Amino acid sequence: MDMASISSSPRTVEEIFKDYSARRTGLIRALTYDVDEFYGLCDPVNVKVFEFCIEKENLCLYGHANESWEVALPAEEVPPELPEPALGINFARDGMNRRDWLSLVAVHSDSWLLSVAFYLGARLNRNERKRLFSLINDLPTVFEVVSERKAVKDKPSADSGSKSRNSTKRSSDGQAKGNPRPEAESYEEDDDEHGEALCGSCGGNYSADEFWICCDICERWFHGKCVKITPAKAESIKQYKCPSCSMKRGK
Repeated sequence: MDMASISSSPRTVEEIFKDYSARRTGLIRALTYDVDEFYGLCDPVNVKVFEFCIEKENLCLYGHANESWEVALPAEEVPPELPEPALGINFARDGMNRRDWLSLVAVHSDSWLLSVAFYLGARLNRNERKRLFSLINDLPTVFEVVSERKAVKDKPSADSGSKSRNSTKRSSDGQAKGNPRPEAESYEEDDDEHGEALCGSCGGNYSADEFWICCDICERWFHGKCVKITPAKAESIKQYKCPSCSMKRGK
């Protein structure tokens, strides 16, 4: 890393945590909202010419500080400016169940996020490092969000400002559904546990003092600010579709 990069890198606990959160948001988006696009980019085989296959090189999944994500080759400079993500995720995909592969990438992504955060925080003192770890530890891991193993404890209710307050939603077969359904309901190990409601966009925890909205299609909950919906705007929406469901319906 050159001197210009050092001077522009996050230096305080708050700056490093902001960088961590943004990169985490990008990775979660790749593994949830944009999962079909991400999965396609990691196809082990790039081009087929007649009977010969030209394979891609070892690829990495990057989360960037502007909350975007990218599948790319590892950095060419040695040493790289930041720690590198897991190499060859596209080859690991071959022969694996899709859900298991996404969980594997999520675990590697968590490891990478921590390595970047503490690389940037190498000059922090002991108390600052403890504070940084505490901030990071308050967020669900990428793996927990992707595998939906973070169950629901505090459910968004009428007080959360959701447009679905004082009502129930009905499925296509007319059966009433409660608000909201635990994300980890299908996991036997979590049947008797209750975690915290997570935002389907940023993966952040539910807070009663924030406006939340529930998608009427996938039934996932979102911070209003994450999907750019205000309480006033929500009141005029008869059926809310999150960005992911809107894109699927538009295809």
